[in-house]
Amino acid sequence: MRREEMEALVQRLKVAAAVREVVDLSEKVEGVMEDMTCKMVFGRSSDERFDLKAVIQKSLQLVGAFNIADFVPILAPFDLQGLTRSLKETSKAIDTILEIIITEHEQDPSRIHQTHDKKDFIDVMLSLMNNKSSTTTHDELSYSIDRNNIKAIAVDMIVGAIDTSTIAIEWVMSEILTHSRVAQKLQQELMNVVGGERMVAETDLVKLEYLEMVIKETLRIHPVAPLLIPRESMEDIVIDGYFIPKNSRILVNSWAMGQDPSIWSDDVGEFLPERFMDGHVDIRGRDFQLIPFGSGRRGCPGMHLGLTNIRLVVAQLMHCFDWELPNGMKPNELDMSEKFGLSLPRAKHLLAIPTYRL
Repeated sequence: MRREEMEALVQRLKVAAAVREVVDLSEKVEGVMEDMTCKMVFGRSSDERFDLKAVIQKSLQLVGAFNIADFVPILAPFDLQGLTRSLKETSKAIDTILEIIITEHEQDPSRIHQTHDKKDFIDVMLSLMNNKSSTTTHDELSYSIDRNNIKAIAVDMIVGAIDTSTIAIEWVMSEILTHSRVAQKLQQELMNVVGGERMVAETDLVKLEYLEMVIKETLRIHPVAPLLIPRESMEDIVIDGYFIPKNSRILVNSWAMGQDPSIWSDDVGEFLPERFMDGHVDIRGRDFQLIPFGSGRRGCPGMHLGLTNIRLVVAQLMHCFDWELPNGMKPNELDMSEKFGLSLPRAKHLLAIPTYRL
């Protein structure tokens, strides 16, 4: 499925490259991520009847908006800014769309006898739900799944796979476009591992060590979720001399951690993938100096999927194409400003001219 979508994207970019068309890379990446995710979750590309992604993004914007009740809790019941009302409306819209999709899966007789490799996420979850309960070797560990569980997990997958992966890929490509040395080194690695006779396969990704360094360095400087997911202290505790009362809301500033010279040395402001050369920093939450996906039980559930998507898309874009900024723009002239919110996307779309190189 991912291979099919990437092949389609490469073909569209080849057409643009033939006439030296300026490509909206942000839009192209978002489109391929949406199609990949919708096929994986719903069994088809984005549905023209409704724009689920747009509704979810609106919901995320509302959650990330400034809310005076967060600072003056006594005002919460009055909903002075209308945020709670708007959030309830978008939540209802999301629920309605997912209910339609789930019902269509249930009523489609062709899905009953599908082989496992043809089933999408909704099919798998419905089969578990219809089994009433799934039991391990220990009866006390039995669990059940209902429609609300399916909807909640589907939303998590869509948010994690489309929005965050798109933002990360945008920033990786932005840094590559502004650092020609990094671009050349990455393309040389791709030629050494993949060669020039075929496209990148998922099995190649584990061999692309420099690509992994580039992604780590990008997520250090541009963490997709700068404050991670809020935590709550279960008891009074003192951490590094700071007293944190029970039931306090804790925000982990992963952006500040990535900019701390005491962790990364005085060249913290430079884009230098080679700082991860020895591979001792794990990106999956084991090393706290770099935790773009969080850590522990509340870490990002879509981390593996997101990283695979990021690696594959960046590798494919850099293996198949050379890239240059439009209108003779110099690397130091590219606008690298961020847009405020729960996530940190580029403030402006990334535009570039591709040249096919295979």
